[in-house]
Parts: sequence; C-alpha cells; structure tokens
Amino acid sequence: MFEYSEQIRRIIYTTNAIENFNRQLRKVTKTKSAFVSDDALLKQLYLVTMHVTDKWTMLIKDWGSILMHLMI
Repeated sequence: MFEYSEQIRRIIYTTNAIENFNRQLRKVTKTKSAFVSDDALLKQLYLVTMHVTDKWTMLIKDWGSILMHLMI
C-alpha cells in the first residue's frame, strides 16, 4: 500500500464513493416493502446505477502526475 504516492493511495483506498453508491441503492430498496420478482429488483437497481453514474464527474486533483505514476 505504501509503495504508491499519497495521491494514488487517496484514489485507490478511499471508500467514500463506494459507501455513497451503496447508500443510493439502499435508499431505493428500503422504501419498497416488496418487489414483484427478482427481475423487478434488478431493473430498479440498474436504473438507479445509471442515474448515480451520470453524476460521477468529479475531477481528480493532479490527474496528470497520477496518470504518469500509474503508467510506470
């Protein structure tokens, strides 16, 4: 883990994005008491995933230097 620079470690080992994504999925499934079928649940989760991933536009600070380290 400590072989990477601090900037790369911050990107790789952060859980904020994962926790936020899981929270969005839980928010949708928690409000429904039951789903008609497993396919209905999968369709709902797919739609939420498409909606959440549209918002993933955050720029990463010093991306140029991070990309150079990753290419090495």
